[in-house]
Amino acid sequence: MKTLLKLEELALFLGCIYLFSRLTFAWWWFPALLLLPDISMIGYLINPAVGAVTYNLVHHKALGIIIGLVGLMMGNQTLMLAGIILVAHSSMDRVAGYGLKYFDSFKHTSLGTL
Repeated sequence: MKTLLKLEELALFLGCIYLFSRLTFAWWWFPALLLLPDISMIGYLINPAVGAVTYNLVHHKALGIIIGLVGLMMGNQTLMLAGIILVAHSSMDRVAGYGLKYFDSFKHTSLGTL
């Protein structure tokens, strides 16, 4: 089942690359911004619970979808880019085995223990 879920996430990541290609940004913006959502791990400097909240908020795909759709409705490519990057990053993380975090430890994720 994990392999099937990882393939689904890979398909979503590739879909994000396609959506990015439809925007007018230079190609290098995608790889340059792809790891930016990991700044949300800064909450772990406070404690694991705060870290889990900040990490999960930024890595929840609904946030990226909402931001991207707001950008689409407003005709704002910067918001569309932000949404695509958030979803692409979250999908990339899931392919690598990093799920959403539980409050007790960074290594305790929705996909198992790291």
